[in-house]
Amino acid sequence: MRFQDWATRVLLISLMFMALIVVLLIGRATKLHNNPTTSRISNPQVTAWSQYPQAQFQSAKEPEKKSQRVLKSLVKTNQPVARYVTTQVFAQYKPNYQVASVDPSNYGERYTQDVNGLSLNNQPIIVLHETGYSASSAINFFQVAHKDESVQASYHALVKLDGVVVYLVPPDKRAFGAANSVFDGSEGVETVQTNPNLPASVNNFAYHVSLETPPDSYDSSSQQTHSGYTEAQYHSLAWLIAQSQVPDYRITTHHLVDRSGKKVDPINFDGKKFLSLLNKYRQVRPIYRVSK
Repeated sequence: MRFQDWATRVLLISLMFMALIVVLLIGRATKLHNNPTTSRISNPQVTAWSQYPQAQFQSAKEPEKKSQRVLKSLVKTNQPVARYVTTQVFAQYKPNYQVASVDPSNYGERYTQDVNGLSLNNQPIIVLHETGYSASSAINFFQVAHKDESVQASYHALVKLDGVVVYLVPPDKRAFGAANSVFDGSEGVETVQTNPNLPASVNNFAYHVSLETPPDSYDSSSQQTHSGYTEAQYHSLAWLIAQSQVPDYRITTHHLVDRSGKKVDPINFDGKKFLSLLNKYRQVRPIYRVSK
């Protein structure tokens, strides 16, 4: 046999073996992709607050139908992790926005430990408010220095009657939006005391968003009710929150978390309408990771 013929045969055999190996590898990858029992779930553990002015939060599992459920340990439940992704409807809606500074006395840092030195790992919640009066009056108040800690107050963001979004406090900072407050979830109450002289609150793990109150409520005799919020406000609110990873069941109101018995906001809030819009602006996308 000539050397050229021998070399040609060896080359052909080598190519056949390589093709066989490639086919086997493709088959193995396809099997892993189609078989959920061979997949492991991505499990991001670190709560991440985005850079100002937009809100990004901890990855969340697929929302459950029951409201205000606490995100359970993925190690215990082994449930698939999901991320929210914004939709075409979100991309088409572009509200105007403003940035307003807040006096440093009216917000602070998020704590990693409570007053007793216990580590804090609460998953974020979103608390909805209303201003009570005009947006400008609320912003003016936040821009004034307050030495009295019981008076200090702020939101992370505010939505005006015309749908303009006003960014106030960076999401990674602790806004003073709900004093003496508790988030009541399915696994118990969540609250954090960071000041021994003040009641515990949800502020350390909350993102506070407020709706501007309509003018017909400015009269003190009618502050228990009003005409409701504008279409633009509902759309801008849903648009803003669609950018977060906070599940529906961890979106609540000032009235529900308040323990002072004095807060009733947001008044006349249409929760079904808001959630319907939110679900149009974002969708759930499961995340899987192939096991090693």
